[in-house]
Amino acid sequence: MTPFISAEELVARLPEVTLLDVRWRLGGPSGRGAYAEGHLPGAVFLDVDEDLCGPPGEGGRHPLPDLAELQGKLRAAGVSADRPVVVYDGGDLLAAARTWWTLRWAGHRDVRVLEGGFPAWADGLTTETPETKPGDFTVEPGHLPTIEADEALDFAAKNVLFDVRAAERYRGEVEPIDSVAGHIPGAVNAPGVLPEVPADTQVGAYCGSGITAARAVLQLHATGREDAALYLGSWSHWITDPSRPIATGEEPAKDPGQ
Repeated sequence: MTPFISAEELVARLPEVTLLDVRWRLGGPSGRGAYAEGHLPGAVFLDVDEDLCGPPGEGGRHPLPDLAELQGKLRAAGVSADRPVVVYDGGDLLAAARTWWTLRWAGHRDVRVLEGGFPAWADGLTTETPETKPGDFTVEPGHLPTIEADEALDFAAKNVLFDVRAAERYRGEVEPIDSVAGHIPGAVNAPGVLPEVPADTQVGAYCGSGITAARAVLQLHATGREDAALYLGSWSHWITDPSRPIATGEEPAKDPGQ
């Protein structure tokens, strides 16, 4: 099943899905204001920073929240195990992909992202907050593959680990967000379209804090690579341990297709 849904298909299925508005921008402001000004009919707002991620710290800038708290937030938004979920953001698919990944990782089997996000919707908006029946979804972690920090070097050496940050951040020339510049040794920089990787080669992704990399995993799923792994803590977690090696500049040529 494709992880995306078109606006046209969503119109027909709107009454039968749980719809989540997760509009978000790095550094704010919260998308709650945009939600109040107008949202898709029936949509419930969830804030990526406040509801779907834990506080920044040793786990990185966007770690998973306490799982009991996550389950409570999802249930309050109406998420149930037997009801499809559709998520949308402002159109860059960053927040929607991270929400999709979180729900799939937590065990929900039917989650899709609105292709094109909020700008793709042309069937009317509302300012009314829907009355939401609490859901029954139970968070059961581990349903999508992840890469832990102690696995990342070996993964990058033997497989393909995409660093999806901008090239200048990967090379360590600039670092506008995190305190240390560079990349995980062996990682392949892919800030745009991801190169095709053979089916018998494992593939994973990381970014600055696990948001953009979740979009990469979503895109890989759309090509059939449902084995794609996410390093959730990403670079902001990697640099919390000074014993972890850091590379700068370009890596020796490594063809992701080989």
